[in-house]
Amino acid sequence: MLGNSILLAFREIRRNVLRSFLTILGIVIGVAAVITMVTIGGGATAQVSQQISSLGSNLLMVTPGKRLGPGQSSDTVPFKVSDAEAITRDIRSIAAVAPVSSQSLQAVSGNENWSTNVTGTDNSYFKVTNRSVRTGRTFSETELRSGAAVCVLGETVRKKLFGNQDPVGAKIRLQKLSCKVIGLLETKGQSTMGQDQDDLVVIPLRTLQRRVTGSQNISLIQVSVQDGASTEKVQQDIGKLMRERRHLAADEEDNFNVMDMKEITKMLTGTTQMLTALLSAVAAVSLLVGGIGIMNIMLVSVTERTHEIGIRLAIGALEREVLLQFLVEAVVLSSFGGLLGIVLALAGSLWLSGLLNVPFVFNAGIVVVAFLFSAAVGVIFGYFPALKAARLDPIVALRHE
Repeated sequence: MLGNSILLAFREIRRNVLRSFLTILGIVIGVAAVITMVTIGGGATAQVSQQISSLGSNLLMVTPGKRLGPGQSSDTVPFKVSDAEAITRDIRSIAAVAPVSSQSLQAVSGNENWSTNVTGTDNSYFKVTNRSVRTGRTFSETELRSGAAVCVLGETVRKKLFGNQDPVGAKIRLQKLSCKVIGLLETKGQSTMGQDQDDLVVIPLRTLQRRVTGSQNISLIQVSVQDGASTEKVQQDIGKLMRERRHLAADEEDNFNVMDMKEITKMLTGTTQMLTALLSAVAAVSLLVGGIGIMNIMLVSVTERTHEIGIRLAIGALEREVLLQFLVEAVVLSSFGGLLGIVLALAGSLWLSGLLNVPFVFNAGIVVVAFLFSAAVGVIFGYFPALKAARLDPIVALRHE
């Protein structure tokens, strides 16, 4: 009986192809929109996680200043190199500690110049931030101790100053400081916040302090925690150590921050997932609109086929058989719309992933849920028209022209 109902449903769909297509258009758009939103949202979440993990494994960022809100701080008491040395000496489970001081400077080579971020640090910086040198080398111990005028370039700076040439061995000028290029970093691309991670020049910390800033202060301490160790425990230990070194009383607030990159990852991915859910919920409204469209067309179909229904009931067809016929027809329509929506969504997601430069993350679960939901829409919105057809009086139906 079910097989016969399915065949009759396909016959009715073929009889009115254009009307059937327009009927399921809401379902197609709804399914396609929901799957596309979830797929692109999943790709964006994966990209955020990947970009933050590329900043460094098990990374903690120790910065001066009270945390008042996004981008706000007060009572900034800068760190000294001795603070970074104390973390290395007194805190367990530390893989590497990099003291960092940065300043925006104009880099000049020949007739080319470029405003870039100059970072003063030591070789631990490359380990903490998962950066490697593509050509050349990092700093020697002698260069770090003496504050030698040497530097390692990021890819963006290399392109702006040297084009496609290898810069190793050449000299550039950073304001009044002339330094020799000894290495070129591997490309890292943009960060989650849209910052170009390759737009930098790395020089020894002592060189920056002595010959650029004239200050012994450092603005950031980056800490890499050993694999398998608890970043939360290390974070707490660093907090206690910094309070001791800054002579803060028990009732005084921290005038520094110890941020775990895992927390930032959770916050950003949570925000992305929430936005994806909201957009998907909005897109799902199209499924309800499509369901109403199916109900309207099925009611029209019942009216058009009243005489046919009367004949079936008069020759012995049961109410449940007529009910099943129209219900199956509604489910077939909505399911077909769901399949078209899935195909459209996957094609659109692939195109948008390339356009937005986010990874394509196939989510089989949302595809299955969207298809089942589209079929459920057919059941819910097709039931009333099917029930109306099943309850027709055969005598009245036969008189209908």
